[in-house]
Amino acid sequence: MKKRLLSLLLLLSVTAAGCLPVYAAGSSTAQPRTASSSSAVASGAVTQSAAQSGDSVFKPNFTLNSKAAALVNLDTDTNVFEQNANQKMYPASTTKIMTFIITIENVKNVDTATMTYTDKEKKIIDGTGSSTAGLKVGEKFSIHQLLYAMMVPSGNDAALLLATYVGNGDVSKFVAMMNSKAKALGCTGTHFVNPNGLHNVNHYTTAHDMALMAKYALNLNYFQEICNTTVYNLTPLNQPTVKRQLTTTNAMIDRGAQGGLYYNPYVKGIKTGHTSESGRCLVSTAIYGGRTYLCVLMGAPINEKQYGEMIDTTNLYKWIYSNFNLVQVASSKQPIWEVPLNYAWNRDSITLYPEKDVTAVLPEGVSANSVEVTPNVNSAVNAPVQKGQIIGTATLTYAKQKLATVRLVSNEDISRSELVHSASAAKAVFTAPWFVVIFIVILILLAVYIVLAVFYSRRKSDLRKVHKYRRF
Repeated sequence: MKKRLLSLLLLLSVTAAGCLPVYAAGSSTAQPRTASSSSAVASGAVTQSAAQSGDSVFKPNFTLNSKAAALVNLDTDTNVFEQNANQKMYPASTTKIMTFIITIENVKNVDTATMTYTDKEKKIIDGTGSSTAGLKVGEKFSIHQLLYAMMVPSGNDAALLLATYVGNGDVSKFVAMMNSKAKALGCTGTHFVNPNGLHNVNHYTTAHDMALMAKYALNLNYFQEICNTTVYNLTPLNQPTVKRQLTTTNAMIDRGAQGGLYYNPYVKGIKTGHTSESGRCLVSTAIYGGRTYLCVLMGAPINEKQYGEMIDTTNLYKWIYSNFNLVQVASSKQPIWEVPLNYAWNRDSITLYPEKDVTAVLPEGVSANSVEVTPNVNSAVNAPVQKGQIIGTATLTYAKQKLATVRLVSNEDISRSELVHSASAAKAVFTAPWFVVIFIVILILLAVYIVLAVFYSRRKSDLRKVHKYRRF
């Protein structure tokens, strides 16, 4: 009987032990969270404060002529202002920004590579009534010359010839490369069907996507130089006596265009475009006071009396330069957040620092203390921690406007205490709900065993007495 009880208790204990979960040392079960209620480090360069109710802070106090707009600070890569930036728009000749990208990235030497204008290209361009560089059949040009011919006077004939060259005679192949590149740049609302921007219902983009393309192109060889050229003299390589002067379509960089009405000395490039379906479009940059902006405007009305997109460009630049400054909102030398730390000796928290300094566009008079910090970190960090180790991220906002996202790192090495780790692991085991349940079950089984053992012992004693009496 006693052996059976012991066997039963042993079986139950082994079964309970087999249910014990296995924990990996140093693992964390905390889920990433946005901790707006946690305490920030008081000495940090950025402190958390309630977002000010100012939805209009980053919106101009005037109405645009253009349907869609995107204004980007290139120093911080921040979208400062957008209007219908993801709305489907027809790009017209601003398409040539992508044509430039594909050409310059696929021609090894633009000065030695050449192409001759043929009847094939002429037949496609004739009758379109579109802008051209005046290329003639039989004229031979370098790719470098054709880039000028495409971007300065917005020559559709030059764009087509470049696409023919890069596509090895197949323009559709070139267009496929344009779409592939757009996707690689993160453009989600763009689709091209030609290299020059002639209207097609399936040829479209967005102001946001166009800003992505222009930002990329600004870092390519010759792009800024060509886009900011007002007059270019084009001479065919095989006809040196022919002189053809090409003039920019961008009245914002040409003091003599439109009587200087739209000229702005701070504006640089980039590309104009218009069709009856697209309206007037303009992509430009401006540099003033050490700050650089990119402006994309699309869909301004076609009006011979005024260029609405150029008026919008001037107004947006005047607004941003007059009312906003670049402010350092986070420093890599100042802590920005603090989180609990596990398994370290004699400390229970770790301070987190921005991986790098962060500069953002803020309204005039607004300091870094008005910026709100929203961290995205685990509820606790497990030692060991290495200096420079990425712990999480923090989003910096002002007046509900996202300014930047910065990675948070440790600025010191923190070793793990094996004693603290072992004690923490033991505590985690002994305080776990499953352990408490199993412990209670074992106590109950032990109590049952004791009761049964006592009962069995007494019964055995009684049986001995009965047996003794029977002998008498």
